[in-house]
Formats: sequence, structure tokens, C-alpha cells
Amino acid sequence: MAGGESAEQKESMEDPFRAIADAPADRPFVVAQLGQSLDGRIATVTGESRYINGSAALDHLHKLRAAVDAVVVGVGTVLADDPMLTVRRVAGKSPARVVIDPRGRAGAQGKWLARDGAPLLLVTACETCPEGVEPIRLPLQDGAMRPADIVAALFARGYRKLLIEGGARTISSFIDAGCVNRLHLLMAPVIIGSGQMGLDLAPQGDLSRALRPSTKAHLLEGGEVLFDCALI
Repeated sequence: MAGGESAEQKESMEDPFRAIADAPADRPFVVAQLGQSLDGRIATVTGESRYINGSAALDHLHKLRAAVDAVVVGVGTVLADDPMLTVRRVAGKSPARVVIDPRGRAGAQGKWLARDGAPLLLVTACETCPEGVEPIRLPLQDGAMRPADIVAALFARGYRKLLIEGGARTISSFIDAGCVNRLHLLMAPVIIGSGQMGLDLAPQGDLSRALRPSTKAHLLEGGEVLFDCALI
């Protein structure tokens, strides 16, 4: 439409879920979600992290879960937060739950292991695996697992759209590996002043090598802001 954008084009630009819905079927699509303060903190110096982000951000997170095939977290998130990783605040189906646990630290306890019909998968280098959980055994390289191998293994099992939900180290490793298509960064109107930073990527000494994603900002209720960043 000459002289402006069509209603369909405008909706596509404004809807942060459109890229996920329209993702091609022949390859993985990975979205990472991170909630933080205005000064980039995800926890205080004592580790307190609950309720940095408010209700609107939580609703957004649950919408993301409902929009993907699998939600992925590292074992540190399981041990620290014991998350359920289900869709509860919005309408939609809970995705498969995937925990990256190279050395079997999570054990056989945790809310993520609830038998509610959602597939459960453990990415590990160990031989042991909790009952009812499908193991994905991958080799360790320099003490860690390659994000690209994890994405490929999940895609081979039919999990095409993935949400990397936490923690910060896991999200950072997937971004550093070039495995994240979209980053949803939710900033809460709070300044903590110190504490754990949200992203910790490989250092860049030259600004010309910094990531400069195409980004759309969305104002949510309560003054929170969603930055929808197209990384690849």
C-alpha cells in the first residue's frame, strides 16, 4: 500500500509473537527470555530474584511457553528456583520441559518432573536419568555441552520451536554460540544498583563487533518494557 503500511504489516511489526508463529518449519527457531532491572540485574548480591519483574512480564513469559514446543533451562535454575515450567497464567498447552544437566546434579526431585502429560527430557552426559524422563546424552567439550548440539538433538526429536528460559549463564552461552534467533528482554522499572548481571557474553574489545540486533520496544502494564531483539 503506497504511502504507508498496511494493517497486516503494522500488526506483524507490533506483535512480538509473530516471528515465532511464522518460523520456518524446516529448521529450529530459538527464542530466549530474560527478565531484569533497569540496570541489568537479575538478582541482588544475596541472590534474591523473585518479583524483580511484575505481573505483565510473567504473563508474557507464560505466553512464550505456550508458543513453543519445548522450554529449556539449565540445572542451576532447577536447583535455585525449582520452577514448574508450565503454562498457568494464560490459555495454552504446556510445552515439553528440558533440563540441561551435564553431570546429574538435579537428581530425581523437582517440580519440573511433575507427571502432567508434558514430555520431560534431560540433556546429560551421565548414564543415570530419572524415571519417566527421556535422556539426551551428549558429550562434554571443555566441561560443557555445545548449544548447537542441544538444539539439533531437540529438533531431531520434533521440538522445533524452543524457549531458552534460564538461567543467565545458559542464555548467554546460547547467544554466544549464535543459536538464538530472538531475544525477549523484559526490563522492570526498578534499579537494584548491584548484584548479578543478566547477560555475560564473550568480551569484545571493539564496538564494531558488538551485537546490534533489530529491536522493537513494547510498553507493558506497570511500566515494564519488552525489547524484542532479532539476533539472527
